[in-house]
Amino acid sequence: MSTVPAFSFTTTADEVATAFAGEIKGKNGTSLDGLGWEAARVIAKHANLVIITGYNEERLRLSEDAIKKDVPSANIRRLNLDLSSLAAVRKAAAEVNTYSEPIHVLIHNAAAPILPFRLTVDGLESQIATGHVGPFLFTKLLAAKLLATRTPTYTPRVVFVSSIAHVFGSGIDLDAITHPNAETYTPQNGYYEAKSANILTAIELLKRSKGAINAYSLHPGVISTKLNSREESIAACQAMGILGPDGLPNTKDFPWKTIAQGAATTVAASFDPRISDKPGSYLDDSQIANEAVAAHSSDPASAERLWTLTEEIIGEEFTFEPYQ
Repeated sequence: MSTVPAFSFTTTADEVATAFAGEIKGKNGTSLDGLGWEAARVIAKHANLVIITGYNEERLRLSEDAIKKDVPSANIRRLNLDLSSLAAVRKAAAEVNTYSEPIHVLIHNAAAPILPFRLTVDGLESQIATGHVGPFLFTKLLAAKLLATRTPTYTPRVVFVSSIAHVFGSGIDLDAITHPNAETYTPQNGYYEAKSANILTAIELLKRSKGAINAYSLHPGVISTKLNSREESIAACQAMGILGPDGLPNTKDFPWKTIAQGAATTVAASFDPRISDKPGSYLDDSQIANEAVAAHSSDPASAERLWTLTEEIIGEEFTFEPYQ
């Protein structure tokens, strides 16, 4: 891998995918929403199959058409998935488990809008439901399919797109997850908590699978996406400091990435063979950056408690014994 270029803040997803074209070739994976579209586009240039997911069938179709326009050879499959509903997650996972193709990489990129308090159909706060509980259940239900790709030289990967914003929170409030309270909730804290949950889940997934699945979390960068451009999200993003008083990107305090640059770290976490011996790591600018993780989001005891609580919420134990 001596010919692989050094990655940096400005590295694009296309550059990372090209560098690891040999690693991507023949692989299949699912990419979830938002920045995941750009990751899916560049991965599709080299992969055997890319599954794109979302809860709006028309937008999914448009996403597939856009990828195929740029990559005519892309093998894209659409999957309707609403991560805010446990029933919908189970339905989508059941469909994936009927596919004849194996799944090598699962990328969790979805996040709920940073909006005022609202509950899902399952009675969970929307951000923790969409950003953590739904992905946790989806991973659990696809674990056997992921583990089927293991070989002496390859370990399947699960990638969680977190955020450096987790450091502004105080970690996970387990009671708030099981007893969501509109009076104590703020949109920004809901976002911080969901992103902390991503990092903790990656750590515990690696531990529970005993290395049978390599899990990673990452910060994609500060990027203008639908999460921070929705009118209802502006106040929360201003409270977080990423938008200024005028509602425009705060470029004074934060360096902003393009979508192409933002998706780069996702592709690196999914395919860079140089991090295979560093599972459970957190990445930034397509490189290992464990030192950037707040103590509350790297604590093994917190990771274990969150895992156990999430099992209780979904009503299913996430174990690996049958597969190991």
